[in-house]
Amino acid sequence: MEIVSVFNVLLLLCASALCIALIIYLNRVTKSVKGIEDNLKDISTQIKPLISSTTFLSEKLNYISEEIKEQVYIGKNIVTEVKDRVDTILDLEEKIRGGFESSIFDLIKNLSAVSNGVSAFWNAFKKK
Repeated sequence: MEIVSVFNVLLLLCASALCIALIIYLNRVTKSVKGIEDNLKDISTQIKPLISSTTFLSEKLNYISEEIKEQVYIGKNIVTEVKDRVDTILDLEEKIRGGFESSIFDLIKNLSAVSNGVSAFWNAFKKK
């Protein structure tokens, strides 16, 4: 039975060594998990201000884009009004020019006819 006792002692020593090794490795795993937990806490505390500033920036960008849309709409309205007024002025100018041109052409024709009549009269008067 001595061999059995020796093996029992060896088995008990091996089991004790395995328990101690298991305790050491579990301690290391616990420390690693604790380190990861601390890192996640640090990251979460740093992400909260980032998220709030990103939200603030997003709200500002939305406000600016709405203001830009409003200004573009106002600009389009102004351009449309100016275009309409310019078209109205150009139409009026065309009407006025057309009225004057036809009147002037009629006057020139009449003056030409009168000058032709006067020259014909003088030519006939000189021949007599």
